[in-house]
Amino acid sequence: QVQLVESGGGLVQPGGSLRLSCVASGGIFFTNYMSWYRQAPGKQRELVAKITRGGDTSYMDSVKGRFTISRDSAKNTVYLQMNTLKPEDTAVYLCNAAGQQKIAANYRYFEVWGQGTPVTVSS
Repeated sequence: QVQLVESGGGLVQPGGSLRLSCVASGGIFFTNYMSWYRQAPGKQRELVAKITRGGDTSYMDSVKGRFTISRDSAKNTVYLQMNTLKPEDTAVYLCNAAGQQKIAANYRYFEVWGQGTPVTVSS
């Protein structure tokens, strides 16, 4: 079973930066895409950024120019560099991945979520 573990969240002042990491592990697999979502208290989960296997990226409008998603395929890791953070960026950030996992002689589709890492932007 593929699992995701996030790290890097914390408390930061407005205007500050954080770098989130998400490591995927568990057997033989490849990911078609990896994404970062966030969920603030009382709000719906929203897609922050996504990176495909080929390296194409996309972002929600409110983080364009401030956040950068990247991946290290050799380490099965995706990063989210967050700069110029604002109080409205406060949320639990969750990693999501989907792809194919080898089970016996076949590959099967999977989609998994991490447990989330909290980010608080406050003075």
